[in-house]
This record gives sequence, structure tokens and C-alpha cells, in this order.
Amino acid sequence: MADAPGGGTPTRAIAGVTCRRPKRPEPRKNSNPQGPENVKTLLAVSARSVSRDDPISGLVVDEHPDPRPVGGWTTVKVRAASLNHHDIWTLRGVGIDKERLPIVLGCDAAGVDEDGNEVIVHSVIASDDWVGDDTLDPRRSLLSEVHDGTLAELVAVPRRNLVSKPAALSFEEAACLPTAWLTAYRMLFTKSGVKPGGTVLVQGAGGGVASALTILGGATGYRVWVTSRSEKKRARAMELGADQAFEPGARLPERVDAVLETVGEATWSHSLKSLRPGGTLVVCGATSGSDPPAELARVFFLQLHVVGSTMGSRDELAALARLCEMTGVRPPIDRVLPLAQAREGFEAMISGDLFGKVVMKTS
Repeated sequence: MADAPGGGTPTRAIAGVTCRRPKRPEPRKNSNPQGPENVKTLLAVSARSVSRDDPISGLVVDEHPDPRPVGGWTTVKVRAASLNHHDIWTLRGVGIDKERLPIVLGCDAAGVDEDGNEVIVHSVIASDDWVGDDTLDPRRSLLSEVHDGTLAELVAVPRRNLVSKPAALSFEEAACLPTAWLTAYRMLFTKSGVKPGGTVLVQGAGGGVASALTILGGATGYRVWVTSRSEKKRARAMELGADQAFEPGARLPERVDAVLETVGEATWSHSLKSLRPGGTLVVCGATSGSDPPAELARVFFLQLHVVGSTMGSRDELAALARLCEMTGVRPPIDRVLPLAQAREGFEAMISGDLFGKVVMKTS
């Protein structure tokens, strides 16, 4: 895989997002600086090596030095952390510099901060001097890319990345929100421009972001239509809140206000053709390819809006948590495992034998 322009890391997908990043900053020295005889250790799940064909071969569950935060950072005692395909991509060597290894995996977590507050960790790490939306910082990273991630008993994060966890959410539920669900929240409520009562098409039902879009939209008054090649996934999407489900490329009963796109090349033409004049296509990923025909004549003649979307801000994560609290919406969880059994969860993700998130508990 070719390097990104400017010496950055290769292209990688994040929660359905495909992007190129400029060269990343050096990680903060958050590891314990004491001599070996004084270093405290904790259980963690790390990538020690990478392999495109056998990603599990680089997965290690063992003791890791206790992080020591510096300059605006703090620690969180992790109570629950969820897995993402981002973790599998790291083990395959996509978007990770080998000199960063070993590195603790994991983007999503909920736990208790140093003051005893129950918190959710926002995983987008911006530059120290960045002001505004963290996702717009060209030097941003996610936890587990430059800094050790959340699949550990203790994680170091910037203080500004902590969001209060509503008491109504369990640690396991809260730990599912910061990546796929946050991406879906931004796409639907921030980027689409569609209000409740409008119709949205979600391409690729069954994926993490697509499932979150279906649940969130169905719970908040949107008419949600979905597509999937799988009859089973179409049926499951209907259970999650979809109004109708179609095979990919199917002619729809009417054109929609917005298409929420994670698939990319395979569904791009259908997405554009499905929009009403003036409609919006929000894209957060390109799992089937990133270079479809642009169909510019259709875009300008029908005055379509094509909008990119990546992850979400800390404020959006806080709003998402409150929405879950107030509506009763919860992320589907396939299984909860002890951190020591992380390998079982990773194997399930790779096999595709899941419907819902895999969550790791530390106690």
C-alpha cells in the first residue's frame, strides 16, 4: 500500500471512513517512566505485530506498563471497551506505522475518571493547540493509532475528551457510542439537513454505522429505508426500525431527501439516482471502493449536495449520550467478554458471526 502524500500513513477506513492523514505527531510520553522494579502493570490487549493474512497472530493479551499522564491528560479506569473493525485493520497493518508497535488497541470506552466521575471517552485526539471541531484537525488521530488505546484496565486521554456518562446507560452500552454510533449521529442529525418526518436511504444495512443510522432514525421520527444484498440483514434492519428494505439498486417508491452512504463505489450511482432534486448524499466511507464515476451532470443539474462526514465532535458525543438516555435507544450488543478473553471477540469479528457490538469488561 502506497504512503500518503507528504510522508503520512497509508489510506485507512475509520468507522466506515476512508481518508488520508498527514504525518502524525509523536505520541505523548504517557507511559510509566520509573525503573523496571517500580513499574506498575495492567492487563491490556495489544498489537505486537501486523499481518494482512493472519491478523490474530499479532494480538497479545498481557501485562502493560501503567500509563502516567502529562500536560492536560488524565487517566480513566476502563469499565467497558467495545471492539471496532478499526482494531482489525490495525492488526492487518492498515494505517499504522510499524514503529508504533506494540500499541494497545481500542477506540471506544467508558469508565471512571480520577475524580470518581462516570465518563465516556471521546477517541479523536487533536493537536494540543487545536481550537474547534477535533475532526477538522489535519493532524488528528484516533486512540490506538498514535497513543495507546482503550482495551486496557487504564487508559490515558486528554481531559477535554471526557464526556459525562448518563446514569441510565450501562458502561457496556456507553462504550459502544464513540465510533460507529457517533459517526451515524453526525451523518443524520448534523450533516444530512433532513428533519424528522423526512425520508432517508441507508445503503448497506448490517454494518455498524448503517445499523446505528437505522436505529437512531427510526427512534426519532425519520422514515428510514435501507438496502442490503442479504435477506437476513434486510429483515433485521426492519426489526431495528427501518420502514422498508430493498435489494441494492432497486427502484424506490419515491426519491428520498438524503442518502447515508458507507459503501461507496458499488452503490454510488444508485445513491445519486435515489435523491430528490436538491437532496443530500452524506458519505462517511467507501468499503467497496473510493473511485466511482462522479456523474457530475446529475449532481449540478439536480443541484444535489455531496457532503463528507468523519466521526463526530465531543459535543456531538455528549448529545448522542443524552439522546440515548431520553429515548431509551440502546446499541445492540452481541456479547460481553472479560478483557482476558479478547481473542474470542476478535475471532468473532473476523468471522462475521455477529449482530451487534462486542464489548470487553475489565471487572
